[in-house]
Amino acid sequence: MRYKLTIAIFLIFWGVMIARLYHVSIKSNFYYQELAKENIERKQFIKPVRGEIVDIHGNLLAMNQIGFSISIKPHLKQNSPVLKAVVNTLVNTFPDLNQTVMMKVYKKNNSPYNHKFIKVVDFIHYPDMMGAYPRLSLIPEIHIEAETKRYYPYGKYSAHIVGYTGKSNEAENNADSVVNEVGKVGKSGLEKYYNDVLEGKLGYEINKVTATNQTVDVLEKEEPKDNKNLTLNLDIDLQKMIYERFGNDAGVAIVMRTNGDVLAAVSYPSFDPNLFVGGISSKDWKALQEDVNHPFTNKLIHGTYPPGSTIKMGMALAFSKAKEGILDTNEFCSGHITLGKSSHKFRCWATWGHGSVDLRRAIRESCDVYFYNKSLKVGIDAMAKYLRSFGLGVKTGIDLPLEFAGVIPDKEWKMKRYKQPWYLGETVIASIGQGYDLITPMQLARYTALVATSNLLTPHIAKKIDDKEVNATIKPISFNPRYLSEIRKGMYDVCNIPGGTAFATMSKLPVVVAGKTGTSQVTAISQATVKRLKEEQLAYFHRSHAWITTYAPYDDPQYVVTVLVEHGGHGGSAAGPIAADIYKWLYQHGYFKNP
Repeated sequence: MRYKLTIAIFLIFWGVMIARLYHVSIKSNFYYQELAKENIERKQFIKPVRGEIVDIHGNLLAMNQIGFSISIKPHLKQNSPVLKAVVNTLVNTFPDLNQTVMMKVYKKNNSPYNHKFIKVVDFIHYPDMMGAYPRLSLIPEIHIEAETKRYYPYGKYSAHIVGYTGKSNEAENNADSVVNEVGKVGKSGLEKYYNDVLEGKLGYEINKVTATNQTVDVLEKEEPKDNKNLTLNLDIDLQKMIYERFGNDAGVAIVMRTNGDVLAAVSYPSFDPNLFVGGISSKDWKALQEDVNHPFTNKLIHGTYPPGSTIKMGMALAFSKAKEGILDTNEFCSGHITLGKSSHKFRCWATWGHGSVDLRRAIRESCDVYFYNKSLKVGIDAMAKYLRSFGLGVKTGIDLPLEFAGVIPDKEWKMKRYKQPWYLGETVIASIGQGYDLITPMQLARYTALVATSNLLTPHIAKKIDDKEVNATIKPISFNPRYLSEIRKGMYDVCNIPGGTAFATMSKLPVVVAGKTGTSQVTAISQATVKRLKEEQLAYFHRSHAWITTYAPYDDPQYVVTVLVEHGGHGGSAAGPIAADIYKWLYQHGYFKNP
């Protein structure tokens, strides 16, 4: 037994010795070989210049300011006279620099294993550096490097579209080697969506260095690939006009060609993206967060609202696809309906009733009872199925990040969301775009283009990446031409026939417009209410949102204009004037081929 134990100990001992010998003489050789190589060769990445963003006329929306960053030599002791002298020199040269912050940054990044200069100042503007450069460049502990800083000349006017760049975090650095070197990344808007394009590709230079890290020879060099510019469909002059037109009203306006080119997209109010480039102050961030009009929210794709009566064209088309011939019969409107033995009244907006109503009149006069009755014959599941196929309650696919889908509900959705069954009364209110219905303004603009052209398009803001055109995606959808014609005629009546809900604002334009207004309620109306207060008599946040969505010219659709005024009351009176001014501007600036 002792003999076997001795042999076992002997074998274990020599096994450990052999393993250790392998590790030291063979495996570690590769490690030390690479380490030695690093001691004689130094690879430095060359940062690319971020691409610029311009509008359709070449106006710069995102550009690069030229300046310099400042770095300090590593391995200086924290309290050494040399480090203190260098930092004091920088502060005396540029009084706005913070000595405490620079020392903190240096201490955090200083390490015996780090042989790179430590950046303590991200950006000094070119004019400010020019006078100081000759003197600072003679100090061996200071390294000055050319740098760029993002700047947005039009600020708030294009903030929700263009977005902004900011300092990258650890996750963003790990995901992208360019971001890791540059230290900046697109945080929102087109800057984020097209970050891979705009950031370019890193270059590099491999140098032969001495033991003191001094370059003695350039072994290899590759220039960075940069300036992948974006040209947009956006017209910044139109964008500015619309933004200023909103005045004190919060809301959204979208101008889009019927092929999906977005000419303007305003989310009002907005913010200055330049605040974020170097890191926003806590004071400015708090002001944005506490503003009740939510200027930081991109309402174009993140704002979800009940569509109200603007859904009625799509609802009628959904009825026609769900049940053949359903639109051939009129509905009688007495001002309300009831369900079964219930005394609950589902009211029409016209409490006196519309009488016998056909499809065209239902669109023109926005009769709620017409849609109530049709919805009971079709059911919520079919309604939801077809409305989603028309682009409502689904993402549009626009080239902006993190788009919201909204909600077009059905029985399955409610059970999953609330663990409750669907009630017949919910079908009724869904038929006029209320209840659980929530859509984004961009969805409504896209769906309006579908009604105008029978094509479901993908909205796109970018026109060209460098000189390569961005391809549009268009999906034709077939409808019964007779029903579609009647719906379009109803939309014509809305804007051009006395009694139409947008006649007052849209009937005297230089082009013939077709459209639909909508009032989306934000508070429920009690059954005990006999005479409802006028919208202007309600508290501001209890007033309904005001919609108008339009296309023009009526007989040759070229443009879609969709406007939402938050808590504006009535679409015709609140949103209509803004839409009218947009059409006047488009006409005056030659956008209509055959007005």
